[in-house]
Amino acid sequence: MEPNTIEFEQVIEKGCGIDVHKETAVATVRGKGIKTETRTFSTFTSSLKDMKEWFSSIGITHIAMESTGVYWKPIFNILEDAFEILLVNARHLKNVPGRKTDKADSRWICKLLISGLLNGSFVPPENIRELRDLSRYRSKLTGQIASEKNRMQRILEDANIKLSSVVSDTSGVVSTKLIDGLIAGRKDLNVLINECYRPSCLHAKADESPHRLFRT
Repeated sequence: MEPNTIEFEQVIEKGCGIDVHKETAVATVRGKGIKTETRTFSTFTSSLKDMKEWFSSIGITHIAMESTGVYWKPIFNILEDAFEILLVNARHLKNVPGRKTDKADSRWICKLLISGLLNGSFVPPENIRELRDLSRYRSKLTGQIASEKNRMQRILEDANIKLSSVVSDTSGVVSTKLIDGLIAGRKDLNVLINECYRPSCLHAKADESPHRLFRT
């Protein structure tokens, strides 16, 4: 038996199922007093607003949509203030046999929704989502910075420049000045070290010269 021929008890009066893709969103509406209809919209903002107006005009109250990659986010952002939305893991829907097209997918999602057979994923409020995105981006940048510091340290070790053995902070002001001088082609290494030398920034003992930095 084809899934779309199965009849379930209706628990939601008017609902919509959306099959989400990168460039299109296929929406099927169904419920009491409205004709079952499927429309395809582009994922540009103007088209998504048209979809929202269509839902509002026919009294849709609940929407179910797949959490496909990041493509669900702009649709969710536009619709969330007007409808109750269930964001459903796509893996929970793809294992149903007999669905071969986007329209069939959309109709099946809609049928499951109005029958109360879908469980939505937790979606935090907008301010929490923004904070989460910012926090993830910050963690990503922190990881990139650490990776670049390690790469620089490996280059210095390859050149037998023992910066980490002498300077307490290999990314601090003193280290940066030393590295900038080397990159600039400074040959007067003793002068360069004396210009940058700060006892508090070195691992060296009080009676030990920071010039050991360039010892081979």
